Amino acid sequence: MTRVAVVANPVKLDDPDSVRRVVDGVLADRGLEPALWLETTEEDPGCGPTREALDQGADLVCALGGDGTVRAVGEALAGGDVPLGLLPAGTGNLLARALGLPLTSLEDALDIALDGRTHRLDVGGLRVDGSDEELVFLVMAGMGLDAEAMAHADERLKGAVGWPAYLVSGARAAVRGGFVASVQTRGGKAVTRTVRAVVIGNSGRLQGGVELLPDASLDDGLLDVAVVAPRGLVGWIRTITTVVSSGRGHAHLERRQTTDVRVSTRHPTEVQLDGDALGEHRVLTCRVRPGALPVRLPAEHD
Repeated sequence: MTRVAVVANPVKLDDPDSVRRVVDGVLADRGLEPALWLETTEEDPGCGPTREALDQGADLVCALGGDGTVRAVGEALAGGDVPLGLLPAGTGNLLARALGLPLTSLEDALDIALDGRTHRLDVGGLRVDGSDEELVFLVMAGMGLDAEAMAHADERLKGAVGWPAYLVSGARAAVRGGFVASVQTRGGKAVTRTVRAVVIGNSGRLQGGVELLPDASLDDGLLDVAVVAPRGLVGWIRTITTVVSSGRGHAHLERRQTTDVRVSTRHPTEVQLDGDALGEHRVLTCRVRPGALPVRLPAEHD
C-alpha cells in the first residue's frame, strides 16, 4: 500500500484526533505517509468521502465506523479493485464479525488491512419500489420484524449496552401482527403468505453469533432468503429454537438460495439495509453481484 485513506464516522469515535494519531503511527512504522483522513456526515455516510479518496489515488480505503459506514464505503468500492479495510467502531460490526476480524483493537484491525491479503466478496444489490437507484448491502437486507427492530431501537440504550438494545425493540415489534408478502426467487413460483419478516442475506450471522442462514457464504455467488412466518407461541418457540440451533427450515422458517429475489407487500413495511432503517416500502428487488468487493483479510484466512 502506498496511499491509505480512512473514511471515519466521527460520531462513533470518543476522540477522533487520538485515533488518527494511532493510525498515522502504525503507518509511519511501515514507512508510509499519514492517512488521507475523510469524515462522514449525516448527509453523506461514506460514499462521497470514498469517491474522494479514490480520486486522490488511495489504493486502500479503510472504513472506521459502524455498519452504516462500512456499507457506504463498500458501496462506493464495489465493482473496483481498491480494497476495503475494516476498522470496526460501531455497535453491530456485522461484516467484521462474519469475517472473524478484530472488533476491539484498532491496531490489530489496521495490521490486517495493511498486511493481509485481498479477497473478493459478493455484495447484494437492492432497489425499492422500482427505483432506478441500486443500493448495496454487504451482510443483510430485510423487511418486517428485523427492520422494525432497527428503526425503533433506543439510541441511548444502544450506547449503553450495544447490540442487545435491538432485542428490546425486536421484542416490542414481535407482539404486533404480521404482514402479507409475496416472495419470488429466480426460476421459482411466487409464494404469498402472512409473514413476520423476510431477510435476504449475503451472510447468515445475526448479532450474538446466531446463524439465521447457516448455509450462507459471503463468496458463493448466491443470496440466502429467510421467510420468517411463525404462528402463535408454538410457532415462535419452534422458530427461535431452529435459529439458535442452526436447525433445518420448516413451515415457520422457510429458507431458499437464489441469485435474485423480489418481495412485495400489500402495505408499506419497514425495510433495513445492513442495520440501517430505510423507511417503509412495498417492493424490494435484490440481486447478487458475485465477487464485486475486494476486502482485506488475514493472510491465513481460508
